Amino acid sequence: MKLLYGTGNQAKLDVMRRQIASLPVELVGLDSMHGEIPQVTEDGNSLTENARKKALAYYEAFKIPCFSCDSGLYFDNVPEALQPGLHVRTVNGVYLTDDEMLSYYTGLARKYGMLRARYRHAFCLVLDEEHIYSVMDDSTSSEPFLMTDTPHSAVRRPGFPLDSISIDISTKMYYYDLNREKLDRLAVKEGALAFLETYLPADKA
Repeated sequence: MKLLYGTGNQAKLDVMRRQIASLPVELVGLDSMHGEIPQVTEDGNSLTENARKKALAYYEAFKIPCFSCDSGLYFDNVPEALQPGLHVRTVNGVYLTDDEMLSYYTGLARKYGMLRARYRHAFCLVLDEEHIYSVMDDSTSSEPFLMTDTPHSAVRRPGFPLDSISIDISTKMYYYDLNREKLDRLAVKEGALAFLETYLPADKA
């Protein structure tokens, strides 16, 4: 079964492929699709709304089963008005580059001290017009981690700029110094795999 993952971010596609490697599906990204890719405005009131909006748009465009994700970033020790939430890359209406993201978030860490953070993820799967499934719960959240104002000295990974200032709580190691299996596990636990195992047709999961 070919399953479209609604992202053009190769780094995110690679992580998700590893997350669901045990499933008999071929996970492909938007870059492998032929035809015009819809420009989806993520203006929903929740992560779930945005994930559903993307999955439906890409399903309508390409007519193959589509899986989509939307993510938000939340801090324990930052005022509500400064919580990124749904808008991790957008600050005051401006879409940030990787460098601008690092500058902004290291600034928050300098102001408020080491930030305790967590990503929350919403997933949506569209098999056809009648079979549409969504989820967002603790199983689709990342492990809590720390965000520092001092970037790792290594070269950043395109697509995941904040990993260079993210630190694993249990080991106190930068994400860049963790092995790939540990890093993937921190990203979203086993939520994506469990979700797809639940809702993909029985002969495909």
